Amino acid sequence: MIDVRVVVEGQTEEMFVNRVLRSHFWPLGIKLRPQLLGHGGVREYGVARIDILTVLRLQTHSFCTTMFDYYAMPSSWPNREAAKEKPFAEKAAAIEWAISADIQRELGQGFDASRFIPYVQMHEFEALLFSHPKLLADGLDLADDTPIQAIRGQFATPEDINDGQHTAPSKRIVGLSAKYSKVTRGILISQNIGLNVMRAQCPHFNEWIGKLEALPGR
Repeated sequence: MIDVRVVVEGQTEEMFVNRVLRSHFWPLGIKLRPQLLGHGGVREYGVARIDILTVLRLQTHSFCTTMFDYYAMPSSWPNREAAKEKPFAEKAAAIEWAISADIQRELGQGFDASRFIPYVQMHEFEALLFSHPKLLADGLDLADDTPIQAIRGQFATPEDINDGQHTAPSKRIVGLSAKYSKVTRGILISQNIGLNVMRAQCPHFNEWIGKLEALPGR
């Protein structure tokens, strides 16, 4: 069984790994184990860096990946400021590449770079929920999915839904239903939607899942 430690920014991502991703990877011989970053929430890069390095140094037979939101990510993260000026399709990759390069420099030439697969979610976890407007509407107890379809129809993919203070995916959802809670409703909705639908709608997310499926040793 391949061991993969997933450094996550909050309880929502921790539960998403446990309740949605783990069951997909277990039959593939891959065990995902989430590790909550610090006290949760998007923290300065230095905090995440310590956790990532600790996993890679202590768990020498494990792989390490991450699940951090692009939205509200502090400017201390490598390439975060530069990513603002890049085309949408390059934003997350620019940060992921910079994180990977930094970790590799710190661990030196003897480090097996394949053990670390950084992932930045565009723009945040809630983007995945827009993969299926009807099930999102049902999970929010809305009468119909028309307002969600209207939002989804403005963007090429759910991951394109932007990261403005009032227009990020989570802000849009709360604007439709004050009942929304990331940890309870958000996770339940993601379970109802399912991994396959989210992968089909969210290309960067799908790319990450594919990288994990192709880990060396399978």
